[in-house]
Amino acid sequence: MRILITGATGLIGSRLSELCREKGIKVNYLTTSKSKIEKGDDYRGYFWDPKNGTIEDGCLEGVKTIVHLAGASIAEPWSRSYKRTIIKSRTESAALLYNTLKTTHHQVENFISASAIGIYPSSLENLYFEDENKTADNFVGTVVEKWEEAADEFEELGLDVAKIRVGLVLAENGGMLEKVKKPISLNLGAALGDGEQWQSWIHIDDLAGIFLYAIENDLTGTFNAVAPNPVTNKELTKELAKKMGKSLWLPNVPKFALKTLLGEMSQIVLSSQRVSSKKIEEQGYSFNYTNLSRALGDLT
Repeated sequence: MRILITGATGLIGSRLSELCREKGIKVNYLTTSKSKIEKGDDYRGYFWDPKNGTIEDGCLEGVKTIVHLAGASIAEPWSRSYKRTIIKSRTESAALLYNTLKTTHHQVENFISASAIGIYPSSLENLYFEDENKTADNFVGTVVEKWEEAADEFEELGLDVAKIRVGLVLAENGGMLEKVKKPISLNLGAALGDGEQWQSWIHIDDLAGIFLYAIENDLTGTFNAVAPNPVTNKELTKELAKKMGKSLWLPNVPKFALKTLLGEMSQIVLSSQRVSSKKIEEQGYSFNYTNLSRALGDLT
């Protein structure tokens, strides 16, 4: 079996590529950096430039499933132009794949797209499932809505589509954990806002595992990629400090300070989404890390 991954050299894509190759699944990948192109039999790179609508020939040869992970980070300052980049990096790249499939003979049957739990409205009380019909009334909600709409279009080509709504990724290098660890390592850690906002986390191995499970089992539909036991920001900060052997002595960082410092981006750290993993578990996926303490113990 051979798949095509966009964003294969990023945090999620690199781990997924490793898992696929361990399982004997061969990986073609698209990259905008020619220096990252390798030409092995089981890991083969191809150049693409979504901004200019170009993609290297041969990338779809023998491919059954496309996994679309590419997209600009939302953890960079949100200037007006960068907000456009965040959306376009997801929709333009999907459009290039769509047009390439439409005009090229191929054997692709499945399209799996990353998405995000940021589509759910912020709430301290709700438990969100995939069939929730309300969307967050903010920039992140808009991004995810457009992202998923771009993925849904592949159904018009006769492909089965799966959308994986990714939670807060815990990884040793990169992702949310790296940013939270820095102030704690300096004994300057503190909960954000009132600290009661829910954070639906997932260990990088489980996240890559869910994408692999979707590939191997031809999953279709929308799935939350979050561990079964979400925690509050306060609990996460406290547990991480404990694992790092550091103390928390500062008061919580007030919401107004975060909004002053981060502006509109503060919604990333202040939004509360308690999200259910029930659907992916009912499909048969078994989590390796269901408990925050064990996940952090593996990564710190």
